[in-house]
Amino acid sequence: ESFVALVNTANPAAYKSTSPAQGSSSQHPPTYPPFANAHSQPAPSLMDPFFDDDEDLLDLSPATTPRPMQSQESGLPLTHAAAPPAGLDSRSPSLPTHGAGQPHGWNFESQATFPGNASFPGAPPAQRKHTIRRRKKWKWRWPWEKEIQPTGERVIVLNNSAMNVDFCSNFVSTSKYNVVTFTPKFLKEQFSKYANVFFLFTACIQQIPGVSPTNQYTTIAPLAVVLLASAFKEVQEDMKRHRSDSELNARVAKVLNESLGFDSRPWRDIRVGDIVRVESDEFIPADLVLISSSEPEGLCYIETSNLDGETNLKIKQASPQTSSLTSPALVGRLHGCLRSEQPNNSLYTYEGTLDLVTDAGMPKQVPLGPDQLLLRGAQLRNTPWVYGLVVFTGHETKLMRNATAAPIKRTAVEKQVNVHIIFLFGFLLALSIGSTIGASINTWFLSAQQWYLFQTSSFTGRGMQHHQCSYPHILTFIILYNNLIPISLIVTTEVVRLQHAALISADLDMYYEVRDTPAVVRTSSLVEDLGRVEFVFADKTGTLTRNEMVFRAASIGGIPYAEEVDEGRASGEDGRETWRTFADLRALLEGSSGRSGVERSTSGGEQERERATAVAHEFMTLLAVCHTVIPEVRDGKIHYQASSPDEAALVAGAELLEYQFHTRKPRSVFINVRGSLVEYEILNVCEFNSSRKRMSTVVRAPDGKIKLYCKGADTVILERLGKHQTFTEKTLSHLEDYATEGLRTLCIAYRDVPEAEYRQWSTIYNQAAATLSGRSEALDKAAELIEKDLMLLGATAIEDKLQEGVPDTIHTLQMAGIKVWVLTGDRQETAINIGMSCRLIAESMNLVIVNEETSHDTSEFISKRLSAIKNQRSTGELEDLALIIDGKSLGFALQKELSKSFLELALLCKAVICCRVSPLQKALVVKLVKKNQDSILLAIGDGANDVSMIQAAHVGVGISGLEGLQAARSADVAISQFRYLKKLLLVHGAWSYQRLSKLILYSFYKNICLYMTQFWYSFFNNFSGQIAYESWTITFYNVLFTVLPPFVIGIFDQFVSARVLDRYPQLYMLGQKNVFFTKSVFWLWIANALYHSLILFGFSVIIFWGDLKQATGLDSGHWFWGTTLYLIVLLTVLGKAALISDLWTKYTVAAIPGSFVFTMIFLPFYAWIAPLLGFSTEYNGLVPRLWTDAVFYFMLLLVPFICLARDFAWKYYRRTYMPLSYHIAQELQKYNIPDYRPRQEQFQKAIKKVRAVQRMRRNRGFAFSQTESNRQDQARLIRAYDTSKSEARPSGY
Repeated sequence: ESFVALVNTANPAAYKSTSPAQGSSSQHPPTYPPFANAHSQPAPSLMDPFFDDDEDLLDLSPATTPRPMQSQESGLPLTHAAAPPAGLDSRSPSLPTHGAGQPHGWNFESQATFPGNASFPGAPPAQRKHTIRRRKKWKWRWPWEKEIQPTGERVIVLNNSAMNVDFCSNFVSTSKYNVVTFTPKFLKEQFSKYANVFFLFTACIQQIPGVSPTNQYTTIAPLAVVLLASAFKEVQEDMKRHRSDSELNARVAKVLNESLGFDSRPWRDIRVGDIVRVESDEFIPADLVLISSSEPEGLCYIETSNLDGETNLKIKQASPQTSSLTSPALVGRLHGCLRSEQPNNSLYTYEGTLDLVTDAGMPKQVPLGPDQLLLRGAQLRNTPWVYGLVVFTGHETKLMRNATAAPIKRTAVEKQVNVHIIFLFGFLLALSIGSTIGASINTWFLSAQQWYLFQTSSFTGRGMQHHQCSYPHILTFIILYNNLIPISLIVTTEVVRLQHAALISADLDMYYEVRDTPAVVRTSSLVEDLGRVEFVFADKTGTLTRNEMVFRAASIGGIPYAEEVDEGRASGEDGRETWRTFADLRALLEGSSGRSGVERSTSGGEQERERATAVAHEFMTLLAVCHTVIPEVRDGKIHYQASSPDEAALVAGAELLEYQFHTRKPRSVFINVRGSLVEYEILNVCEFNSSRKRMSTVVRAPDGKIKLYCKGADTVILERLGKHQTFTEKTLSHLEDYATEGLRTLCIAYRDVPEAEYRQWSTIYNQAAATLSGRSEALDKAAELIEKDLMLLGATAIEDKLQEGVPDTIHTLQMAGIKVWVLTGDRQETAINIGMSCRLIAESMNLVIVNEETSHDTSEFISKRLSAIKNQRSTGELEDLALIIDGKSLGFALQKELSKSFLELALLCKAVICCRVSPLQKALVVKLVKKNQDSILLAIGDGANDVSMIQAAHVGVGISGLEGLQAARSADVAISQFRYLKKLLLVHGAWSYQRLSKLILYSFYKNICLYMTQFWYSFFNNFSGQIAYESWTITFYNVLFTVLPPFVIGIFDQFVSARVLDRYPQLYMLGQKNVFFTKSVFWLWIANALYHSLILFGFSVIIFWGDLKQATGLDSGHWFWGTTLYLIVLLTVLGKAALISDLWTKYTVAAIPGSFVFTMIFLPFYAWIAPLLGFSTEYNGLVPRLWTDAVFYFMLLLVPFICLARDFAWKYYRRTYMPLSYHIAQELQKYNIPDYRPRQEQFQKAIKKVRAVQRMRRNRGFAFSQTESNRQDQARLIRAYDTSKSEARPSGY
């Protein structure tokens, strides 16, 4: 079976839900599990998040698709039209409570039985036990077998751990390997590299007696070293993941024990069915059903930034039937069972029923929904404690269900090398076959002429000799030529990558001093892919922004005030309006006349001044009263619990200006105005939602007057203003200034409501509030009746603080040809606003907003826009576009039939923002691009909700930020700030790609250059397999004499400096186009190596033709010629390294000239000492003859010069007449040619300023006053609090 069910619930909007009203009908009682409803619509097929990148998308037909879970409402007073649980109709009475929190009529004794009734038939005694306790028999599952997804319902017995032993543990692992899987997984990964397979084959045939011309251990020993080095590196990197997992699993939580006390227990030991106490600011250890909390009516606040990226607090509420169980004694005596949905990956849905029994023998069922589910990874905020029942643990939690297994990643360069190795092996095989044919021809036809070799001359003898030798001959030649593929390459590249990782970690430009955090490369094998990235997928919250909202500015009565005012605005230069500071505003509110700014602003006399003060007072009072914030006093300081960070920032801003929100009671709020406590009665709250874009509060002021305070987006407030507005034009001008700076704005307005009008409207409002069907729409209509004829007071500006350097980084990445996509769980307007402030969306871009409700509408919209854009571009009109798509539309767009069109539209846009997306949808978007585009993808995020996206991309970057370290632990590279991505890619990435490309090409070149001389020599030795060089000298070639140049080129070479790469980000496109490692470049290097080997061998043969006679009268001999050829090859190869080095350092000098000097010292010493020790007798007496011969030195000077003359001439021609962009950049760097572009940028900034104002007039981002929720009544929630009685909260002990 596949993970189809998992995917179908990734986006709940992808299917049509049954309305709660229908579900609660007595004619059609709901069934459990919910997918048993035959009348439900089948879910459209979504893209499988676990598809292999090399396979087609799964075709998920409705006939084979399991039903997705359909979320019911939770049945609480704060939800609409709750669906009753299975077996009960809507007339079932609720359960009253009494006494010390124990519900009336409950019997907690386990022996109570239920005989059954018409709605809920009881089971026979023999069957009932089996129903509750379903034991799973453990069954072996092979690694290649897919996990069978459980169906039906999960039954959890309360306070009975023995009955819940079948569920998985809470242990979590994110590592790639364990003790059992390391060997098979590691070997599979290593032998997916064809070079290792080839060397293993060579090592095996070397063990055949009489076949190998070399020692039988010359290949298997280096291969073992290569594998051990790679294994050590993999173990080191995976141990970091194991340590992170161990830290997480060792976190401590409080679990209820049998003696009704709380034990501290590691997270890994928590089991399904346990009751856990979670305290404020602690992370939730598993998926819990909320039973009760310290807050009124079982309320609690959680932050889910690790799950969905949203930093605003979410409100959860326990069921009224369990919210009174606020002590261990009460909750410990709770018996029964929880019937729950099976584990799935949908973060926003949950269904379950708590089955309890009353003392009358009647079942009491408590329906549970998303409001009662606390997810692992979320954090409890501003709530002293909660009790939760563990329902999902470990890898069955919704967080882990949204995660994917740690993949084995390989770089694009490595994949290319694999392909080249196949062709080289084919080339090697052709050489071996040709040599074998040559040996066969020699045996059959030339043996009679070579009488001195004593070969058999008879026809039969030659046939027997051929039959016996032809097969071993091909293996002999394969072994002889096997070093055409360099075995040292793998070790060299791994060491160089490790050094690159160390250089990145040691870069002080990427060190964040505030948190003492350097950059960390966790997967060093991917460093070269950092230089070829074409797509960056970024999270917003915590990645681009700091998760901090700050009240920056306000326009009050047409006068602009700001926290900080620059000199130009303070002095009113160039005829601009003079801005005031918050200190001036504070002086105005206090009635002080000592500040000239206030005097100037109120120069119209005392009456005008009093009017300005009254407006400012009303403005500040509105900020302190019109909200849903809960104050909490901790350590003598007030902390604000807010479901929206924008709202908390406004209340904090009012406090800064001495209008402190102090206490909330069920019917009133108290504010401290400059030391005096003032009470405002809260009459009604008209809530915020995305269609209203505003919230209103009807209050009774201390003087008895009724006022309506309203705040919202400028578009909705301005159309509800009354006539004769004084400040509208000035306020709009200030809004444009704020929006240009990327600030989030709200308009502030109020009106006095006559008592008679309020009484009439209150009746209408109460009727709307009592409506069961369409309650939200009725309340909106009622609010419209009173939200009219408003008086504009001004506007606020809040800064959603970006991380330092984000706009510049995104702009630079776009200049480098990198497409930046933002995938966030935040709302559409928030995402657009941040996109503009961080320069992802430019002023000149047109927005394509996809916000459809159905699959058909989404398909139609995408098709129309796609054809329109294509037609526009076919006429030659090019326009920059930005695509904005919400989570619901994205769910439809990711369906198989729509995904290609959606991707085509997205690729035509310069920027893409996906909002309200789940973690799984983030991974699906990345995989869609990865499968259909031949590009390198990078994903960057900072929370657990980004892990799937990070693992799906070619390169994952985690930010070790405020949301924890989940992303950093799972990523390939961890950095502290988004701005460091610029240097990571444009400098370190570009260097790594160029260095690794040059290293690989040079490694192939130097081996082919030497070992092809063996092939040319075969034509002179009857294809006998005779080697031209002494065996150990061949080994020293890669191990000693040419080992340093590849390392120096791979670690220290720079084709241009970091300063130039930063100044000209367009140079990064060289990596995107793969300029340094194309197929043609690779085979040109191979051809150059063949040319050099032929020239070197040819000149050595010509000079030594007929065997060179020395002055002593003796012949020079085979080893004299072979050693001379060896050294001229070595000098040529080192000369080539010098020619391709762009940066010369002391290490380059030590590696290239130093290697030849070392060889000229070491080789004669070895050739002298080795024969004395009884091995390498070929060198016996060679040193005094070779190192004193003039011809030897003549060849060292002549032949390498002839070889490299062509290379030098080509390099000169290429740089002079066909230069690439980096050649020009090298000259700019060398001659320090100045760049005059900054002057142009000044002019461009002025133009952008004008465009920005024009665009912001059409599209301004506004701050949200509160969290929108269809299930929660914000007015009812705030009326549940009485912060003046905080001491009366239960302690939970």
